[in-house]
Amino acid sequence: MIVERGDPRDPQATALLKQSHALMQDLFEPEENYFLDIEELCADNIRFFVARDGNDIVGTAALALKDGYAEVKSMFVDPARRGAGIADALMHALDAGATAEGITTLKLETAHKLAAAVKLYARHGYLECALFGDYSPNATSLFMEKHL
Repeated sequence: MIVERGDPRDPQATALLKQSHALMQDLFEPEENYFLDIEELCADNIRFFVARDGNDIVGTAALALKDGYAEVKSMFVDPARRGAGIADALMHALDAGATAEGITTLKLETAHKLAAAVKLYARHGYLECALFGDYSPNATSLFMEKHL
């Protein structure tokens, strides 16, 4: 398996992203969903990554470069492939990508309800932090950050 920069418009990446979006829409109210759509993931300030196993894209993640930090977005692994270290590989690629951009702080928004994601982020050194950016306070979101 390799992790590399990718294109969110690649049909396999798009399929995973749509699966992630559908899950978020099932779990959370519209005002509690902050995922980026496919075109937003193509913006100049986004660094999009894919995890590949052979010719198959099995995971996605992105960095949204902000003023003074980067935000982790679109972290998703094919449910049939979870537990194989793909999320860890994506997290390492995000750290390396941020370092290459001169970014020393990574932030993210997730939810207590996404226990596996919270555990993953904590394992990679993320700690809870205050609300940041353009997020609105709500009962669902959990904000985390990490300093590289």
